[in-house]
Amino acid sequence: MALWLTLNALLILLAYLLGSLATGYWAGRWLKGIDIREHGSGSTGATNVLRTLGTGPGVVVLLIDVLKGVGAIALVTWFYTTDLIQPLIPGTLNPATWLPWMVTLAGIAALLGHSKSIFLNFTGGKSVATSLGVLLAMSWLVGVGTFAVFLLVLAITRIVSISSMSGAIAVPGLMLATHQPLPYVLFGLAGGLYVILRHRANIQRLLQGTEPRLGQKLPEPDSSAQS
Repeated sequence: MALWLTLNALLILLAYLLGSLATGYWAGRWLKGIDIREHGSGSTGATNVLRTLGTGPGVVVLLIDVLKGVGAIALVTWFYTTDLIQPLIPGTLNPATWLPWMVTLAGIAALLGHSKSIFLNFTGGKSVATSLGVLLAMSWLVGVGTFAVFLLVLAITRIVSISSMSGAIAVPGLMLATHQPLPYVLFGLAGGLYVILRHRANIQRLLQGTEPRLGQKLPEPDSSAQS
């Protein structure tokens, strides 16, 4: 049992490290020689990359950040479904029961990695794209539904932060509507709340009427986005 728990702990660690890959930061360094945390909102996420570096880099960073979430879940799913682990499973343990809980823990680890990257002194983005990747890997219906909510709100408001938070709010309902297992519903609640909390600076700007719309830039760096 100790070996099994150790292997599962390693899976969670790998999911965190995968989420920690500092895509937006590296894009800023490689393309313009800048620390993107010192520009725009101070986030390393795709939205700030889009505003700071342009559409192409923003789209690439978005796709890679989504794939980080997909990869974290795929890693756990592969481990639990491959024949290689059969000799390692304790006799009284049912992998099918553990799998949704491990998927949930890996998803949370990937979100934490993106926003609190070990490669960036525990700073990062707001985990929106990575959480979308996790959702797509958990249930493509929930992932697509969440993205649809994001696009609908974005089309109406032209404000990425409102769209992201609207998607986060929709996730638990979509999980319930599609009859996902309890661990996934809990991920929807915890992950959605975490994404909203990561938007504290955006909420402040929304209340002040200074939050930029799509295509606009922030006039000054906002260091609180990294907190």
